[in-house]
Amino acid sequence: QLQASGGGSVQAGGSLRLSCAASGRTLSTIGMGWFRQAPGKEREFVTAISWRGESTYYADSVKGRFTISRDNAKNTVYLQMSSLKPEDTAAYYCAAKVYLTSWFLPNGYDYWGQGTQVTVSS
Repeated sequence: QLQASGGGSVQAGGSLRLSCAASGRTLSTIGMGWFRQAPGKEREFVTAISWRGESTYYADSVKGRFTISRDNAKNTVYLQMSSLKPEDTAAYYCAAKVYLTSWFLPNGYDYWGQGTQVTVSS
């Protein structure tokens, strides 16, 4: 089970930190990711991190502004978002990956949390 939290409303240029707490069969997870979905658009990859944190992946649109990290002792993954833009407005979803499939596509992930809304105003 994945529980995402930390969404909210901020002005452009502001920051937010999202959290995703995992419970249950976390030992089978090889990585965690964040995706986002704006109204009328497809769900898109934002960032991902391997289980030990040795590998991270970012969408070009968020590189240099977003940082993914994890605390395995707490079974929690974080998404620090800075320099937020109105185009970052979306529902953000965390996901867990069990198999060695694509890191960048939604169908590469096996478990999903509920979305947390991020709204960035100009």
